[in-house]
Amino acid sequence: MIGVDWGTSSFRAFRLDAAGRVLARLEAPRGILHIEPGGFPAALHAAIGPWLADGERHVLLSGMVGSRQGWVEAPYLPCPAGAAEIAAALVDVPFGLTGGGVRVKLVPGLSDADQTDTPEVMRGEETQIIGVLDRLETDEPGGEGIVCLPGSHSKWARIRGRRILAYRTYLSGEAFAALRAGTILGRMMQDGPHDPAGFARGLARSGEPGHLLHHLFGVRTLGLMGQLAETASASYLSGLLIGHEVRAALPAEALVHLIGTPGLCALYAEAILACGGTAGIMDENAAARGLAAIGGATRWD
Repeated sequence: MIGVDWGTSSFRAFRLDAAGRVLARLEAPRGILHIEPGGFPAALHAAIGPWLADGERHVLLSGMVGSRQGWVEAPYLPCPAGAAEIAAALVDVPFGLTGGGVRVKLVPGLSDADQTDTPEVMRGEETQIIGVLDRLETDEPGGEGIVCLPGSHSKWARIRGRRILAYRTYLSGEAFAALRAGTILGRMMQDGPHDPAGFARGLARSGEPGHLLHHLFGVRTLGLMGQLAETASASYLSGLLIGHEVRAALPAEALVHLIGTPGLCALYAEAILACGGTAGIMDENAAARGLAAIGGATRWD
């Protein structure tokens, strides 16, 4: 089987054997925002054509390729859901560039709602979460726990019985990028390496009295008064935003399983520890394992 994690900015494909092991992989900066209208079939064939020519006939897609801006919009599947429910809700995708015989299916995103019934949605993260359930069952009695996927729209999901029960989203990553690029705060920042002391200081500030919007203005005033170096301001802002997110999302003394890039997960692990929890970082093959698990539960004929 071929599994594809097709996001907004990137494309990752995995050739998987019957046991779910990765036989080959490829990555390209060909996310859905870089595909011209009607160009998804050609883009997919250009990427995985050699594997199809070698006999692969089952292709499973996940991520933003199933969004309204993607190839085919896949309806959201309500939580709770696990691999079996997701496999039963896959959407068939027309793909006629190989002379027939190739089946392409699309993983639906998951929906949820918060305490006020405001909707929650995810696409792609559900597949990564499915990919760490075996590890979570090893680490947590009964397979019950918390999974966090840091990013532009960070997800915090509750897991029980190999199913995603519920989740919440925090716009921390996108807020950081927007504040740095589009506000006066960014004018006080100099590019440079991550500043650990600045990040820790932002984390600490997130636990002090005052609203996030009040704390944000301090990024500017601390710089103006010479109390925060311009080379540390971006790290301070990052610590402030991540700190507020973690304090809002973290259950008391919880163990959080992190999925994502090592650098970002390390920052979240530091924040979780500072806020009274503990963290374990999963490897970056979660998407491949999740695609394999969903594909193994799928009726392809």
